[in-house]
Amino acid sequence: MRKPLAFEAYETLAEAYSAHVDTKPHNAYYERPATLSLLPDVAGLTVLDAGCGPGSYTQWLVRHGARVVAIDASPRMIELAKSRVSAGVDYHVADLEGNLPFLSDGSFDLVIAPLVMDYLRDWQEVFMKFNRLLKPGGWLVFSSGHPMFDAKYYNTADYFATELVRCTWKGFGVPVEMPSYRRSLSSAINPLLESGFEIVQILEPKPTEHFQRADPVKYKRLMCEPCFLCIKARKAA
Repeated sequence: MRKPLAFEAYETLAEAYSAHVDTKPHNAYYERPATLSLLPDVAGLTVLDAGCGPGSYTQWLVRHGARVVAIDASPRMIELAKSRVSAGVDYHVADLEGNLPFLSDGSFDLVIAPLVMDYLRDWQEVFMKFNRLLKPGGWLVFSSGHPMFDAKYYNTADYFATELVRCTWKGFGVPVEMPSYRRSLSSAINPLLESGFEIVQILEPKPTEHFQRADPVKYKRLMCEPCFLCIKARKAA
């Protein structure tokens, strides 16, 4: 059976990731505040946390009154998420590139997919899946690497190509080779529109003041050059 891209990396990294994700500046003081700023009031909503990792977003959603289904391809990440929050969450080990037959059509008010899309090659297929799962008018909020930043970081010879890239992550204390897909801005936006979504907001975030205190050098760079792209979209009625 084919394993999802980055499966081995995240299984290896799981404990270290969970231990650092609430204080690591790029996550805690940059991507997460930006993505959370795009969410509607989640109280009473049924939410799919697609790629829940160790449960940072899952916990936030439950604390703010949402009913949550959380999925991740990494069994170890699911176990760590369960240890963080169990009540009010239905967990599943599942690959977003699979069929997800256990999730019913039109059963969610909101899908969030923070920093998971970069491990999926066919975004239109996944967006179509999210569209199927959402109620009419339902929300989709996701984040990914910024196409401009990624093209520069990986020194790509062809910005317009969707290509498999690799780098070594060292920021969680356990060095691990992390594969992902790099793509152009149009390759990120057009599949979303073609899958029946209307874009409500595009956010190229800037780091918070907490980030500045934690890492002033990278803060200065990120104030001028975004690392992430965050998008809020709505399923067309």
